[in-house]
Amino acid sequence: MEKSITIAGSGGQGILLLGRLIAHTLMIEGKNVTYFPSYGAEIRGGTANCTVVVSDDLIGSPAVMNPDILIVFNCQSLERFLSRLKGGGILFYDSSLITDDGCGRLSMLDESSDFHSFGVEASGKAAGLGSIKYANMVMFGAFLGKTVISDLSRAEKALRALLSERHLAHIPGNIKAIKVGYEL
Repeated sequence: MEKSITIAGSGGQGILLLGRLIAHTLMIEGKNVTYFPSYGAEIRGGTANCTVVVSDDLIGSPAVMNPDILIVFNCQSLERFLSRLKGGGILFYDSSLITDDGCGRLSMLDESSDFHSFGVEASGKAAGLGSIKYANMVMFGAFLGKTVISDLSRAEKALRALLSERHLAHIPGNIKAIKVGYEL
């Protein structure tokens, strides 16, 4: 089994952290994993994306042209990466930010599409939890729940391993956000 994942959005949305979290969770699962970040020089507000490749076997290259799974947090990322999604792939998108009114591109996600799509109200649920910064964690939970690629206990272990000491106070809120997404 080998799966490739592309995650994209704006700098400041936690795109790279989400990619690292997925990669670390799958490493704990015992999988071979690569993580490859990409972001503009301006970072906050600019574009950010990363790829994760997970496999039971050795991984030949971290480069991903056509991901099996695409996770997007804004309209620009949907427009840029959707055409690359493999047939039969899975699209996760932040339905709080990607709407027909805002993007005019959701018509691409009709029933004739050759991929599965899941609108996750990540930013809306995160705001309800007290901070829009939890949107990436809500999306992570939804990703775990829909793909069943790992479980919540490994995700929590990965989160604790990745967050620096100065962010340890945020772990309970992040875990709560992951669980909210998982249950969507």
